[in-house]
Amino acid sequence: MDKYKLEYIMRTHGDTAGDLAMYLGINRSTFSGKINEKRTGFTQSEILAIKKRYDLSAEEVGQIFFADGVSKKDTKETA
Repeated sequence: MDKYKLEYIMRTHGDTAGDLAMYLGINRSTFSGKINEKRTGFTQSEILAIKKRYDLSAEEVGQIFFADGVSKKDTKETA
């Protein structure tokens, strides 16, 4: 996960970690654990909510949430 890219996107939209945590319906400490990869990662529904909130492309989602080793074929959106 590229936490720095997510934090940059949050800042450009005027959001803090607390703002995004509230939007996702999780507490701030849970969010912190997820973004710092100290707990389980973001769920699929959380990733989709973040994608929607910041109007992210599929490529941006891949850059933020998925390791470099995942092929682009495996991360393409389906219609």
